Amino acid sequence: MVVLRNGHQLLLLRRARPPHVGKYVPVGGKLDPFERPMDAARRETLEETGIQIDNLHYCGVLTETSPADYNWQCHIYLSDIDYLPPPPCDEGMLEWIAFDDLARIPTPPTDLLIYQYIVEGRVFALDALYDEALNLLEMTEEIAGKKVF
Repeated sequence: MVVLRNGHQLLLLRRARPPHVGKYVPVGGKLDPFERPMDAARRETLEETGIQIDNLHYCGVLTETSPADYNWQCHIYLSDIDYLPPPPCDEGMLEWIAFDDLARIPTPPTDLLIYQYIVEGRVFALDALYDEALNLLEMTEEIAGKKVF
């Protein structure tokens, strides 16, 4: 996943497809065979936004585990970009969202914490555990070794 930032705004995707339909998320996707996470981040950003990014900063990792078919390991990157009108996207609608508005929009339960770590410049290793209905049961920040949800 790539958090695209311009000043105090993030360019987020309001998803039109599962998972997280209708929620705002960073752009991103799955690794292709023999692809490094950083290369996948650049490729997915270009595919979903048309934006070529070169300045990627590694922020951390999020692991999500459930007994349902929802098990992911996401490498999270940050890229500071110039402001541009949100481009069209096949995955949903891209929108600029101010940091101050993040708590008022629908997001996956893990993402607000990720944004907080990014704003604070803190590297993270988050482990999220869900039930069968994909309700977040707990989340641990593994670097600090403490539960954060």
